[in-house]
Amino acid sequence: MRRLFNACLILLLILINTLLLIGPLLLLALLKLAMPGKRLKTACSHGVMWVAETWAEIDKLIFAALTPTRWDIRGGESLRPDSSYLVISNHQSWVDIPALVQAFNRKTPYFKFFLKQELIWVPFLGLAFWALDYPFMKRYSKAYLAKHPHLQGKDLAITRAACERFKDLHVTIVNFLEGTRFTPAKQAEQNAPYRHLLKPKAGGVAFVLAAMGPQLDALLDVTLVYPDGKAPGFWALISGQVPWVIIDIRSQPLDPALWAGDYQHNAHFRQHLQDWVGQLWRDKDERIERLRG
Repeated sequence: MRRLFNACLILLLILINTLLLIGPLLLLALLKLAMPGKRLKTACSHGVMWVAETWAEIDKLIFAALTPTRWDIRGGESLRPDSSYLVISNHQSWVDIPALVQAFNRKTPYFKFFLKQELIWVPFLGLAFWALDYPFMKRYSKAYLAKHPHLQGKDLAITRAACERFKDLHVTIVNFLEGTRFTPAKQAEQNAPYRHLLKPKAGGVAFVLAAMGPQLDALLDVTLVYPDGKAPGFWALISGQVPWVIIDIRSQPLDPALWAGDYQHNAHFRQHLQDWVGQLWRDKDERIERLRG
């Protein structure tokens, strides 16, 4: 009963926090939409980011006050809010997002995900995503491009145009290379050559690097580890059943060669990028084994 009460109280406080701050965020979003000139729009973007970071910071205080979870953050001492980062991480649970918030909020720029272009039309959320400068991307399937060859490269051009706004803003782009949450069943289905990970998808990170590579200052390789190697659900977190979470952060420079080629059409470059991702994932698998030990 106590766990149920605690979880419901946390949900209520997060809802109140969201309702209190969604108004100012949407107001700034509308101002940004209406403001003439790049300078005023950029000022509104900074305001929107401040509201989002405040929302996340209050959520951190709620978790600190009402859950026993210890967020064991290792590394990341040199993180700066005036730099731009690419974050790659293993993906196990909805708890991954609160873990990233604990590690990065107000230490790096407010983090962003690449979103499907169709999400911009979702009422309220689409406006909020746009105001938060989430980059919207348009991806065409190989089958669609085979029927419409004139659209080759158009998806990347659209994404690059969406990322133009980041020339005046620092960003943290998050990419879960596995593309889905880890489960033993998915691992068995993939026959993945890792003990604790699914196969990474190099295409997604290639797309990000092609669109934004020159604007990124460093790679943040994040490894998330949970008790007993079992990824808890969000309910387990808010009901006090997660004693600790390890968030291991390794920072490294990005080689410009990682965005110097055409991933889709250049087989040599594609193999180079896949080898780079494969080595990152082998190192991560070994790191998870050590951290679990």
